Amino acid sequence: MRSAVLHDAGAPRPYATSTPLVLEELSVPSPRSGELRVRIERASLCHSDLSVIDGSRVRPLPMALGHEATGVVDVVGPDVADITVGDRVVLVFVPSCKSCRACDAGRPALCHRAAEVNGSGDLLHGPALLRTGGGERINHHLGVSAFSEYVVVARESVVVIDDDVPFDIAAMFGCAALTGIGAVLNTAQMTEGQSVIVFGLGAVGLMAVMAAAQVPGTTVIAIDPLPAKRELALRCGATSVGAPHQADVLVQALGSDGVDVAIEAVGSARVMEACLGLLTRGGALVSVGLPHPDQTITTQALQFAGAGKRLLGSYMGDSVPARDIPAYLALWREGKLPVELLHTDTRDLADLNESLDDLADGRVVRRIFTLS
Repeated sequence: MRSAVLHDAGAPRPYATSTPLVLEELSVPSPRSGELRVRIERASLCHSDLSVIDGSRVRPLPMALGHEATGVVDVVGPDVADITVGDRVVLVFVPSCKSCRACDAGRPALCHRAAEVNGSGDLLHGPALLRTGGGERINHHLGVSAFSEYVVVARESVVVIDDDVPFDIAAMFGCAALTGIGAVLNTAQMTEGQSVIVFGLGAVGLMAVMAAAQVPGTTVIAIDPLPAKRELALRCGATSVGAPHQADVLVQALGSDGVDVAIEAVGSARVMEACLGLLTRGGALVSVGLPHPDQTITTQALQFAGAGKRLLGSYMGDSVPARDIPAYLALWREGKLPVELLHTDTRDLADLNESLDDLADGRVVRRIFTLS
């Protein structure tokens, strides 16, 4: 099978020239107990993939990349009773072990066992399965490795969806939708009449804009340096948009002392600091982006106890995928989450390296790849 493999992180740009991702022929793996094999129909390119390639997220290499995808179940392994061959599924990049402290607390996105195996390049139910023709181990990316024609994943890494959901739509629900929508509904728990500012209008930020726009009476300010993304935010339901240097003025125009919620979807410590300054008393900063691990924030400590401000981390939108993916798809069916606006185009997997440049430069929101 074809699979896009990263051997070394930190390749120079342009990626179209340095070609960090190499399409290789890997052996098609077979599922073990508790696992199943999925034929990937569509896979999306996400900034989290780019973060591994540029070294911001350190992962064991070589690794078959990709984590946001949809496909059809091809083989069901032993001890999997509730999935059948032919089921359409959305892949989830955090499989819940259902027995750690986080899972017991109803927060499967923070599963301790999943964090361990995702960090080591293994699967929830056993060591990595991917191999070259010569037998070299290839690590799994977040338990998925979606830039492959077939993937073996834990049962806990899939959510079954209805057959009427187009693959190009379904592909965006395993990461961007869970993370962006979940940041608004699960982490911030926005309520009627609140105000929010969203920094960074990639797919995750725009999903957050869509979700916030569905909360009655919400004011949604969307911030990005690129005019095309600001225009797209208006189509997604933003009340007002602006470049980063206009954020203060747009918040002041609300006639209050700040916004109730700020969502940082850039991955920048400096933006996080700026967001804290835009919050009203008791407001919440939701950190969604993935800054480089060397970045740190410096801020006035008194504003937390003195003004009741909160800094909330949001991994995978604090989602419960089995609950949230069907719920978000229902909102899409009702026309309340027009995620199709984020679909830039669909390409062949051979265009991956060129697409990394397009993503880094903001020329695409969600480029989707066809594999079969």
